[in-house]
This record gives sequence, C-alpha cells and structure tokens, in this order.
Amino acid sequence: MLITIDNVLTPEELSTARELLARSNWSSGQLTAGLQAARAKNNEQLAENAEHLPALRRLVLQALNRNATFFTAALPLKILPPFFNRYSGDSNYYGFHTDNAMRQMPDGSGYVRADVSATLFFSEPDDYEGGLLTIEDTFGKHGLKLKAGSMVVYPSTSIHEVAPVTRGERVSCFMFMQSMVRDPGQRRMLYDMDMALLDLREAHGDSDPVVRLTGCYHNLLRRWADS
Repeated sequence: MLITIDNVLTPEELSTARELLARSNWSSGQLTAGLQAARAKNNEQLAENAEHLPALRRLVLQALNRNATFFTAALPLKILPPFFNRYSGDSNYYGFHTDNAMRQMPDGSGYVRADVSATLFFSEPDDYEGGLLTIEDTFGKHGLKLKAGSMVVYPSTSIHEVAPVTRGERVSCFMFMQSMVRDPGQRRMLYDMDMALLDLREAHGDSDPVVRLTGCYHNLLRRWADS
C-alpha cells in the first residue's frame, strides 16, 4: 500500500523546518546504512549530535500525531525518531535497496521493527532536477516527487531508490514505524474500510448500518492489532 498525504506540515512549520535545515551541518548518509544499503547510499544526513535535530524531530512528530490519514495508513505502534537527509552536489543518490527489518533506537534503548516507511519532502519539486523517489510494489514501479510539506507512506519491504539529483538540492525527512498491525494486507483492508466509512458517514450520518460497519472495523482492529 502506497499512500501520499498532502499538507502534513502547515506553512509555518514548513518555513521553520526549512530555516533550521538551512542552518544545519550535514554528515555522511552512511551513518544509518546497513551493509547492503551502504553500497548504494551516497547522500548526506543530520548526525545524532546535530544542533537542530531535536527541534526538527519534535516538529515532525507533532505534525504526524494530529494527522488522521497518517494514523489510519500506518497504525503506528512505535515511530523511530525521524531522520533528515540531503541530496546535492557529489552526494546525490541512493540506489535501489530495501530498508533493514530492525532499526535500533538512536539512544540504544531498543529496536523498532520497520513495517512502514515514510518520506516527508521539504524541497519543492522545482528546487531540484532528478531526485525521483521510485518505489516498487506488486503493481510495478511508482515515481514520486511531491510538493514540500507532503509525505508518502509505503511498506518497508518495498525496494526503492532516489535517483541522482543533477541540479539544486533535495531535502527530506525519512522515518520508520512498527505498526500495530504487522500484516500489510490487513493494514490495507483496514485503511480501505476506514476511508469508505468516512464517505458513508458524510453521506448518511451515523445511521444504523454505518454504526455497525464502524463496529466491524474496530473489532477487526482489536483482533489484528498488537499494543
């Protein structure tokens, strides 16, 4: 399941984030690469001791916490603290790879199973050339270049790449989540049901059939979810 969500950040949040990112010092993206990914990864990233990283993480997590579409798409149980990367100059691509299944918390306190990945864009599409995020799923390859403040959510099992940036710079946030519902097919079914219920509720209000279908949604979530 690949879901795009517009306007995850408000204009004010986007402006604040871009200002902080512009004043940040960047390190090698090899910091968080696994053995396979390291051979394909050539970008820059904010290190754990970067001055503005805590403020940027708080900003992103606050935005995610209020976004209902993100919640129903990911059903997050744990969210690894977000990371931030930049593609420009000679550090400008990340070849096809699969995200590691287990991600260690930055403070060493434990691990998060990567069920769901997401990319939140800070650069406008016209700010750079190239840099297309391509994600493979059962229906083929999907190329994405979203407007600033928008996000794509997709299974961490997907093979994906960021094509070389040939002009400008592409700045984004990437993150990994352990979902309450581990099975991607079950997550997709719950997402489709929740979106359909929103439409039914708008058209018919809380009629008896809508209430009963809503009960089915929550009973399925109860059956499939870990907490």
